Amino acid sequence: MSFGFAPPPQVSPPPSADSAARLGRMLEPAEWASAGIPLLRNPREIVTGLHDRHRPVPSTAIVAVLDTHERVTASASFTELTAAPDGWEFRNVLLAHLRRVIPHDLRLRAPVRTAVLLYCRAGEPLWTETDGAWMWGLRDACTLHGLRCGAYITLTPDRWQVLGEGRGGRRPRSSSVNKPVTESRRTGAGPPEKRRTTAPAEAPHTAANLPVARGRPVPRRTGGGAPEAHRHTAAR
Repeated sequence: MSFGFAPPPQVSPPPSADSAARLGRMLEPAEWASAGIPLLRNPREIVTGLHDRHRPVPSTAIVAVLDTHERVTASASFTELTAAPDGWEFRNVLLAHLRRVIPHDLRLRAPVRTAVLLYCRAGEPLWTETDGAWMWGLRDACTLHGLRCGAYITLTPDRWQVLGEGRGGRRPRSSSVNKPVTESRRTGAGPPEKRRTTAPAEAPHTAANLPVARGRPVPRRTGGGAPEAHRHTAAR
């Protein structure tokens, strides 16, 4: 008679501390919907204007500042490639571009201008972990620059979509044949810089019902927001 031992079950290794912290620097759909994000009155006009100005290709992010009349006053576009999206890194790069194109409003008692983010990517116009990291980064960058956190918009091969608002359209959409514009501008101010724009938005309503990509696990949130922003040194 022979005796054998069953092979031990396959156990996936626990996530590293860095991975857990990175997953904590994402905003889940429910968190974004409850954050009081102001709805855009005319998102199509803003998306079309930013697309015409920057002509984004996949992996291009466009951060824009809106005044109280929802006009773009400054904007910047840049390419961000990463295998492991991290809200902290996104926050720092957004903050660096905002500082180049528009002065901060930290001395004001309440924000009067709004920052929105348009991200051009492949895939479906549903929430992904990368979107969650961009949302976290946008919210914290706005806090550190004295701005109101505004809409997060995805531009995919099928359509553009304001996540959380349920509004979108077929045109414009992502295209790999565009040549990104490397010029940045600030409306009504000095010489053009390196890829920027702005526009405002007031918030009579809040976002809700953000779609989630099918089959994609929603990361558990372990922390984030402005307190996390102050525990790290923002890029200057």
